[in-house]
Amino acid sequence: MIKINLLPFRTARKKENVRRQLSILFFSLFLVFILLVYYNMKLSGQVKEIKSKVEKTKTEIAKYALINKEINEIKGKLEILNTKMDVIKTLESNRYEPVSLMDSMTNLIVPKRMWFISFDGKGNAVNISGIAVDNQTVADFMTRLERSKLFETVNLKTLKQSVVKQARLKSFEISCSKAVKKEEKKEEKSKAKK
Repeated sequence: MIKINLLPFRTARKKENVRRQLSILFFSLFLVFILLVYYNMKLSGQVKEIKSKVEKTKTEIAKYALINKEINEIKGKLEILNTKMDVIKTLESNRYEPVSLMDSMTNLIVPKRMWFISFDGKGNAVNISGIAVDNQTVADFMTRLERSKLFETVNLKTLKQSVVKQARLKSFEISCSKAVKKEEKKEEKSKAKK
């Protein structure tokens, strides 16, 4: 019987298996390394893309901040313009008021029995100073003022006897408050609500 020694074949086979396993291991490690490099490059590309988006967004924010600043300046100018327009409207609506007030006052005086010395109006307050022949004339004038519906309250401030060219006359001061129009009352209520 012939004996064949298979030990070297087995050892050669074992060596071949070890080499194959090592080559598979190195090939697997190489593939993992390549995948890691690819994944790293992909992530760095995404980081660059996100950084460029952030920069673009920052430039847009700066651009819109300038636009917002211009809008705020325009709003400020518009508010000033609206305030000026309101003043102009108020002046325009009140332009004829002193003339009409003086015209109506000429109808309210007691003719040849009283005279105005001064007539002062500030806002809704009106102060009238004058000279009358007697107390009854002053009372009649105050009654006419109250009935005229031009004034809400009529108050006598002073009534003094004075001598003018050797004649005894009564000097008087009356304070009145103008009657508020319905439109003005509505505006005052709307301002109070704000």
